[in-house]
Amino acid sequence: MHFERLTYQASGRTARITLNRPDKRNALDDVMIKELTTAFSHAGRDPNVKVIVLRGNGNAFCAGADLEYLSRIQQYSLEQNRSDSQQLAKLFRLIYELRKPVIAVVDGPALAGGCGLASVCDFVIASEENARFGYTEVRIGFIPAIVMIFLTRRVGEGRARALVLQGNVISAVEAKSIGLVTDVVPSKDLDAVAEKFIAELLDQNSLTAMGLSKEMLSKLNGLSIVDALDYAANMNAAARMTDDCKKGIRAFLDKKKPSW
Repeated sequence: MHFERLTYQASGRTARITLNRPDKRNALDDVMIKELTTAFSHAGRDPNVKVIVLRGNGNAFCAGADLEYLSRIQQYSLEQNRSDSQQLAKLFRLIYELRKPVIAVVDGPALAGGCGLASVCDFVIASEENARFGYTEVRIGFIPAIVMIFLTRRVGEGRARALVLQGNVISAVEAKSIGLVTDVVPSKDLDAVAEKFIAELLDQNSLTAMGLSKEMLSKLNGLSIVDALDYAANMNAAARMTDDCKKGIRAFLDKKKPSW
């Protein structure tokens, strides 16, 4: 696949998607959003891919929306803006619901839409020195409308309110303390830690089980306790019937390590 705004590589059961506009601080525009949707969709369908890694080339993970793009959409009609917004919503939902783990490796600022992009990933591994996070939209009269849905699930409404209404940029350490980031490591160790983390997911975890868990996490929110328990019981029963569960239990009983 050929992309203008990103690179895509798949090997060793890992798809690596890299935002590749370093001169624009990997800023988002309609082309980038479309290409990311294509890349994640392809990785999701590829039977040889088990883990997906997202990162940015250069000094930024993603600095938010491209200035030329912001200027252009100011001329859009309501219908054009709605259609354009739905493309971003489609991308965020795709990453969030994809039945494969997605890891964001952040070694620079992740701001506004770029912070949203990191927020919908399952794991965020960040550089202690270089990574910064912020939903800065209110400072230009805008709102992080789409990502707010996912942000409140990730960090809770109270913390989401502070992030969104203040628009502050926070450190990786602070981002970890509120649950936005999974792990913070020195920049020099970022690649090694990320590769170790990827290897553990590949070696130790069932893809089927991770996929079913992600499906449940995306659907449980908003269900009543009765409906949630009914849904969970059905998922529990279905999981027991999967080949991976049978394989894992057999290996456990035989005191062997299953091969995933």
